[in-house]
Amino acid sequence: MSTARFLDKAGHVLVVQPLPGIGDMIWHLAPIRAIAAAAGGPVSLLAKPRSAADQLFAAEATLRGVLWLDRNPDRGRGRHDGPAGFLRLVAMLRAARIDTAVLLHHSRMIAMALALARIPARYGYGYPDQRRFLNRGPFLPAATEALHPYAQWGAWLAAAGLDGWEASPRLAIAAAARAAVAARLGSAPYLVFGIGTSEPYKQWGAARFAALAEALLEAGWGRIVLTGGAAEAALAAEIRAALPAMAACGIAEAIGWSLGEVAALCAGAGFYVGNDTGVMNIAAAAGAESFVLFGASEAIAHSARMIAVLPEGGAPAREGGMARITPAAVLAAIAARRGRIGV
Repeated sequence: MSTARFLDKAGHVLVVQPLPGIGDMIWHLAPIRAIAAAAGGPVSLLAKPRSAADQLFAAEATLRGVLWLDRNPDRGRGRHDGPAGFLRLVAMLRAARIDTAVLLHHSRMIAMALALARIPARYGYGYPDQRRFLNRGPFLPAATEALHPYAQWGAWLAAAGLDGWEASPRLAIAAAARAAVAARLGSAPYLVFGIGTSEPYKQWGAARFAALAEALLEAGWGRIVLTGGAAEAALAAEIRAALPAMAACGIAEAIGWSLGEVAALCAGAGFYVGNDTGVMNIAAAAGAESFVLFGASEAIAHSARMIAVLPEGGAPAREGGMARITPAAVLAAIAARRGRIGV
């Protein structure tokens, strides 16, 4: 069998990506598109609800639909947890009438579910615990299981003969989302600050965001848009309060917007600055040059549009790492990349 033609006559193809985060989902856009191209048409996706794949990929032409893998939601129990839940997952997969499944993960449980659902062609990484449930190669060597998911799917696509995939794919953005952003913000230039974070130790803080905003507004940027979830409403208010009255007038908010709207917002931004969180991945995938504050976590650079801003005087650290990224250091990173800070 030629691996370059491994999806010929594949029928209904399901790509399985069970990692739960928004960033995890963005990282897998390239293999989804590569597999769809090999299959000759749109594929279905099995993902966890927390990935928000339906929002992220609402305008993605290579997807025909999303099936939800409801396991361990926020450390609770979902519809597919436990023995009865596993049987419900198998029944859902069987009802979907899938001809070919590609599992982009090391899970033995999901590989077993694909087999019990009687999916005829089952591809995957083929690590020892899951190989007996998969019936199509190529399989990756066991040593690759320790690699970042981005590197794992890259190795598998290479082994499968699927070359030419995009290293930094752009999100498809719905026209309705672009129109919604334009209606709220108009056409004047703006920057985006991603102020949200899932862990407190990754938060840069209101005072530093305010100091950076003041410097950028003084440099000529007319507006800075703060984006985050509903939980960041108080932080956005704190940033405004820390600014002089004139500067505060240059702050707009996109708090609690849908992810599709956030993607459209970032697509129109001069550039993006934010904490290490899922929105940074959306910003880079939407096309924004993204300066990411990696003060408390290891920097990742899977996108050419993502620029890591690291702490001064040492490596990232959970304790005090974010405080060692100064507004001046962020301004320097922006100037080094762009050659100028103003519009």
